Amino acid sequence: MIVAGTGLGGGEPGVPAIRLTDLTDCGGCAAKLGADVLATVLAGLGAVAGPPPANLLAGLDPPDDAAVYRLTDELAVIGTVDFFPPLVDDPATYGAIAAANACSDVFAMGGRVLFALSVAAFPEAMAPAIMAAIIEGAAAVVREAGGTLAGGHTIRDPEPKFGLAVIGAAHPDRLLRKGAARPGDLLLVTKPLGTGLLVSGARQGRVSAADLATAIASMRALNRAASEALVANGVGAATDVTGFGLLGHGLEMARASGARLTFDAATLPALPGALALAAAGLETDGARHNRRFVAPALETTAGVDESLVALAYDPQTSGGLLAAISPERLEGVEAALASAGVSSWRIGRVDASSVPAVRLE
Repeated sequence: MIVAGTGLGGGEPGVPAIRLTDLTDCGGCAAKLGADVLATVLAGLGAVAGPPPANLLAGLDPPDDAAVYRLTDELAVIGTVDFFPPLVDDPATYGAIAAANACSDVFAMGGRVLFALSVAAFPEAMAPAIMAAIIEGAAAVVREAGGTLAGGHTIRDPEPKFGLAVIGAAHPDRLLRKGAARPGDLLLVTKPLGTGLLVSGARQGRVSAADLATAIASMRALNRAASEALVANGVGAATDVTGFGLLGHGLEMARASGARLTFDAATLPALPGALALAAAGLETDGARHNRRFVAPALETTAGVDESLVALAYDPQTSGGLLAAISPERLEGVEAALASAGVSSWRIGRVDASSVPAVRLE
């Protein structure tokens, strides 16, 4: 729920209420550093750090959704961290979305959540009740994810930021990886797109309460059931769709797999109101960063609606899982997802390509 007027003052007598979203220019995963800039920052880090240990199954080279370290032949530990400025005004909802987004990286690797540590930066003048509500909202989601909020660290910052470092576990032979997509696989996504458009539109008063509530419910929903269904049905290739958008994360998967991901634009699922905002020309800074990153590797066929292109670039906060699934497994996976209450959409395929790329047709 969005609660107007919640912020630093928290409603105390004589203290003007300030909305959380008024304290930042950009919230949620749209605040991520551009993928191309990040690649430049991290370039060469592996050479400086030296060769990774043999038991580091996922790290920086190639990058994946979380780091994974094998402890035994049957147990690997997963580590990830994610945080961002507010994208809604209700403190508990902000904490819940931040937690769902952070836990998603563990689920995107096929793992289960063990515990989490909060990463918080709050204005010193913020009412303690507001800080507590953010953390309590996150703690409830971590419990829902199967883990415990076990501690954290907080600093002062005029712009609030909140998230989690999450520790999980998985069987090392049953991980979901960006680099496991194979030509002939079909692409499935488990949440509709458009959270960046809707959150940005809400800041401008251009989104209905109902459409914003639907977007919030989507962001608040965990990817736990989707991940469990994929792993149980032998799927090996997946990532979660967050700040780099469908095309950005699709390109990461294409590069890691040495293939091309081809998306059928007409099948892309959109949250209510998102396509109307895209058609009206709304675009976030995060989407512009994503265009800069993806454009050199993107082919768009004639006739694709520009609003669908914008949707594919849109930065998602706590988006769904994008999975590459062999045709013989697809119906079983879809049935397992539906049985677990998870929606899914077929949105494309994996093609052989000598140059990793993405395509919208």
